[in-house]
Amino acid sequence: MGSGIEPTVSVEFEVYGKVQGLYFTKYCKEFSEQLGLTGWVKNTKKGTIVGKVQGRRPQLEKMIYWLSNTGSPGCQIDHCDLTNWENLATPDFKDFRIRF
Repeated sequence: MGSGIEPTVSVEFEVYGKVQGLYFTKYCKEFSEQLGLTGWVKNTKKGTIVGKVQGRRPQLEKMIYWLSNTGSPGCQIDHCDLTNWENLATPDFKDFRIRF
């Protein structure tokens, strides 16, 4: 079965819908930190939210569900695209940041 250490999984995301101006990035950062995930998130000029999140798969699945269904209070998520799935030996990031 291997060493029992789960690999770090990395995925990029883009959230579509009414998601800007509702503290989405702030809530995303807080939820990522609660789950022990690292990466970044930012608003785009076209009205979406993009980012990259890394961590253990069970926590990542919770984050993906949040990005796809929950989001910040008042937001209306249309859909969330997930791209560039990777397994990493170690995370690329030490924490989770909001980028501008």
